[in-house]
Amino acid sequence: MTAIPADSHHVIQVRGARENNLRDVSVDIPKRRLTVFTGVSGSGKSSLVFGTIAAESQRLINETYTAFIQSFMPSLGRPDVDALRNLSAAIVVDQERMGANSRSTVGTATDAYTMLRIIFSRLGVPHIGTSGAFSFNLPDGMCPECEGTGEVSTVDADQLVDRELSLNEGAITVPYYAVDSWSWQVMVNSGFYDPDKKLRDFTEQEWADLLHKAPVKVKVGSNGFTYEGLVAKMQRTWLAKDRASLQPHIKTFVDRAVVFARCAVCEGTRLTRAALSSRIDGRNIAECSAMEIRDLAAFVRGLEDPAVAPLIASLRELLESLVEIGLGYLSLDRTSGSLSGGEAQRVKMVRHLGSSITDVTYVFDEPTIGLHPHDIRRMNDLLLRLRDKGNTVLVVEHKPEVIERADHVVDIGPGAGEAGGRICFSGDVPGLRASGTLTGRHLGHRARLRETVRTPKGQLSIKGADLHNLKDVAVDVPLGVLTVVTGVAGSGKSSLIHGYLSGRDGVVVADQSPIRGSRRSNPATYTGLLGPIRTAFAKANGVKAALFSANSEGACPACNGLGLIYTDLAMMAGVASVCEKCDGERFTAEVLTYRLRGKNISEVLGMSVAEAHDFFPTGQARTILGRLADVGLGYLRLGQPLNTLSGGERQRLKLAIHMAEKSSTYVLDEPTTGLHLADVDKLLALLDRLVDDGNSVVVIEHHQAVMAHADWLIDLGPGGGHDGGRVVFTGTPAELVTGGETVTAQHLREYVAG
Repeated sequence: MTAIPADSHHVIQVRGARENNLRDVSVDIPKRRLTVFTGVSGSGKSSLVFGTIAAESQRLINETYTAFIQSFMPSLGRPDVDALRNLSAAIVVDQERMGANSRSTVGTATDAYTMLRIIFSRLGVPHIGTSGAFSFNLPDGMCPECEGTGEVSTVDADQLVDRELSLNEGAITVPYYAVDSWSWQVMVNSGFYDPDKKLRDFTEQEWADLLHKAPVKVKVGSNGFTYEGLVAKMQRTWLAKDRASLQPHIKTFVDRAVVFARCAVCEGTRLTRAALSSRIDGRNIAECSAMEIRDLAAFVRGLEDPAVAPLIASLRELLESLVEIGLGYLSLDRTSGSLSGGEAQRVKMVRHLGSSITDVTYVFDEPTIGLHPHDIRRMNDLLLRLRDKGNTVLVVEHKPEVIERADHVVDIGPGAGEAGGRICFSGDVPGLRASGTLTGRHLGHRARLRETVRTPKGQLSIKGADLHNLKDVAVDVPLGVLTVVTGVAGSGKSSLIHGYLSGRDGVVVADQSPIRGSRRSNPATYTGLLGPIRTAFAKANGVKAALFSANSEGACPACNGLGLIYTDLAMMAGVASVCEKCDGERFTAEVLTYRLRGKNISEVLGMSVAEAHDFFPTGQARTILGRLADVGLGYLRLGQPLNTLSGGERQRLKLAIHMAEKSSTYVLDEPTTGLHLADVDKLLALLDRLVDDGNSVVVIEHHQAVMAHADWLIDLGPGGGHDGGRVVFTGTPAELVTGGETVTAQHLREYVAG
């Protein structure tokens, strides 16, 4: 690549970036090019790309609005950087799952359904009105019985309360309503019934108030609060959301207490009888929404009408982009909340592809998650298409297939946390290969097939599996070996493994779903590490252990041990500011005077796992820290809030905890997410250790190094959606490479040949 003059407008200039662990980073990033950011987990890639460049772009955009509009937006602090020049508007396309609202579908999220509604309002026979008559989110089109949700729910009151008890005795069994909890106090002090009266003796009115009362203001002590019946509140807060997005314990409760049935009036289509009566070429809009997108694309290609020709062309292009990116197996009526993180990211990506805006900076976070090597090629084509429209494309990524397509690479490291935060290389791919950096050295690295594979010690049988797109699958999962389940996106891997192995005796699942717990939880509390740390502090200082918990006696009274004061500003987004009393240290001044080998509790919780591993030479703390280091989390800080962890980090944290249990079968879902090529080798060594200790390991994975390293492969396909759902190969990786005919075989063959 030709050198770009430093004063040019052709580069984004970053000068003196110090966000998180960045060490005064200065770098020039070419505009209207595809730049990939590489480096080990925790090296500072996200701090540079998301925390500095994207954050400042977003802040500058917000500053262009009037003060009135800005008051409704979250207030963004300026990133810690000396100068950022030549920024353009940034759009972050991340892996956050899409809205948990059960009314949001793939069709509504991409505007495909809106276009389809307009086409039906023009071409549908009989003609029933405007496009609003086909919307399940508007009164004109929604089924009157289920109000456009497609299902009706009945709540079993006996799963919410125990009629034999009074409220004071703990009659309410709904999560968050334990005796003395906040919600319980509002109920008990509402005055609508006697808290000492057994529920079985309630009058009809009291029973109705307990379960169904609409929100009303009540006084508890000197404060006013909102009272709402148990069922009414459940329907508003939990049942309006997509069930897949509920926290696991809430989902378990809802599944037990609520019976969901397809609405009999609209048969689950969410629409009025009139909307369903209008057809184009024999199909109504609900049938079109339920088709796989690739079939719908073919249907739309057959439509011709000069009145809506431009709209038909736009819809066709949108549907074809979804097919091209490997999402042709989805349907428009699929709820957004049920998409995986990778699927959600690709749906958002297609939305931007259709946009006519140019000269935008697009920022992607590991866009290959959930993608088979076959699908990664399509993803690369889309990234290049976005670039060729005149946009700057920034991608944080570990997969060599993506790095190799970059115009420019910025490698950050050399290590993680304190050992990272520097630019190791900035230039083109041949330059990276020759650079001698960890990433450069690993770019051509290939994991080899095993010399000998392990012999299974029995099996877990799956028979008649027909969840989602599975077609009556029967397969044996061998025990005592490393099994890798693979196949293109949408082939049925998760349906098979999570649907038929999870929940069996001795099967432990570590996945990427959010960890329950809030801004108070961190790796130290979640892994049980805080226990031995508190004990060590208590022993060294002759005081009680409860003082060293920020959730207990030692908590700073001003911020309740959070270190931050959250201010809820009613109309505006809440803001968090560092607590002035404890300066963000979370503990009282007295607690911070107690030391363990020269460090106070706040300093210890500020350590990374690797530092703490050296600090605690023996005992239970060292054992737990050793496990965290084994799963590649040596750079995490002990006190880092769990809600700041990525999906891959959450999965590895869960794995570290499960390693302490006497398990027999581990199920992992894409454990290489977020791992640098060099760390994938460490992960493989860890999986080997688990198997050699007598466990079975089943991994859903697309990473070819993991496939090559397996003892046994189960390949699903041949495609996604209705073209998938079958087992197309079982056997050793060597057998797949020599004789396999599947898409996976073809890619693994190329990979092994190197």
